[in-house]
Amino acid sequence: MVDAYASGAYVARYGSSSLPSGTMEKFRNKRDFLQVTKISFFGYTAYMNTKQPLKVRTWLEIDRNTMAKNYAVFRTMIKPETKLMAVVKSNAYGNELIGFSKVMDELGADMFGVDSITEGIALREVGIVKPILVLGFTIPENVSIASEKNISITLSSFDALNFLIKNKTPIKVHIKIDSGMHRQGFYPSDAEKLSDMLLKARHIKVEGIYTHFANAKNPRFSKDTDKQAKEFEKAVAVFKKKGFIFLKHTCATSGTILFPKYHYDMVRVGIGLHGLWPSGEVKKASESKIKLEPILSWKTVVSEVKTIKKGEGIGYDFSEVLKKNTQVAICPIGYWHGYPRALSSVGYVLILGKRARVLGRVAMDMIVVDITGIKDVQMGDEVSLIGKQGNEEVTADELAKLCKTSNYEVVTRINPKIQRIFV
Repeated sequence: MVDAYASGAYVARYGSSSLPSGTMEKFRNKRDFLQVTKISFFGYTAYMNTKQPLKVRTWLEIDRNTMAKNYAVFRTMIKPETKLMAVVKSNAYGNELIGFSKVMDELGADMFGVDSITEGIALREVGIVKPILVLGFTIPENVSIASEKNISITLSSFDALNFLIKNKTPIKVHIKIDSGMHRQGFYPSDAEKLSDMLLKARHIKVEGIYTHFANAKNPRFSKDTDKQAKEFEKAVAVFKKKGFIFLKHTCATSGTILFPKYHYDMVRVGIGLHGLWPSGEVKKASESKIKLEPILSWKTVVSEVKTIKKGEGIGYDFSEVLKKNTQVAICPIGYWHGYPRALSSVGYVLILGKRARVLGRVAMDMIVVDITGIKDVQMGDEVSLIGKQGNEEVTADELAKLCKTSNYEVVTRINPKIQRIFV
């Protein structure tokens, strides 16, 4: 029996690592194996004193086998001596930090990249002992915790360095070089001063030096990436000359796919491990050579079925008026769960293997979909918000295009309180 997040902030217990299968019930009652044993909401936890199971209304399924396939794609893409950092920041791109990281640990990831010290501590607490790097900003007061938990931090400014020097806490750092993206980082011209300061601060161990490419997602602009790599090498040369030994890393998912010459000592793979392409341009350039498969499926259920007459409005503001008598299904999810409001009247879900369009506004906790022409839809039927049913599929890329955003945003904004099940 395993604890996991459930809909709306419930913590559920499930007793099977795989979903039950069936024939006509293929898209029905897959929730039967989910039982909530305690309810947790923003720090308040109440244990259920009842024998009746509490079923969930929405959940995510993460496919472990597909995770392994995607991992193998990137592992075979790099040299045996090149390390692979699994970037699991922002709740593992919506796929659940702990569960996703445990699978990556089992598969052989060499290191983990997180956004914050909070995420790093969470991984240590569940027994992950491999190196962890905080890619984002670490509040100075948390440096001692990072040291205690053996978590490396990003060093990207002289203000942060001056604090570390005065603080005297032993700490491992990866120096971030601003090679042109102009977010975090020291300029290459800072390398002489920076290296001299670090030579005197023996309690600060330089474990790595890295940068981030701004335009590696489009192979048409490879000159931008080459220019950044040259700037990065300027800083690296200074540190090598001063006798520092460290890991060099520049490539995220796009760079790993398109720029093997910049793999250096380690690559940082995030979105690709989740089976999503970092951009349409990378996909177009590479899909004939490598195959990435989405690992995430997002499900809900039909809560009500009814027929609405021609001429009636649907939902808030009556933003859509029906042109014919329409059979609809109500689904208990909305923008609080992370289903974008931008999908109002344009998004599609899958019910019994067929597409059903969202009607009217996406509300906070509900959507209405058109099931006219889909026979025998019943309360409790499974609904796919992202994923496959039969021959149909709704992808994060499709939703991103409709919302005029990226697949990154679609998946990372799925409410972290919704239960993730690794199947």
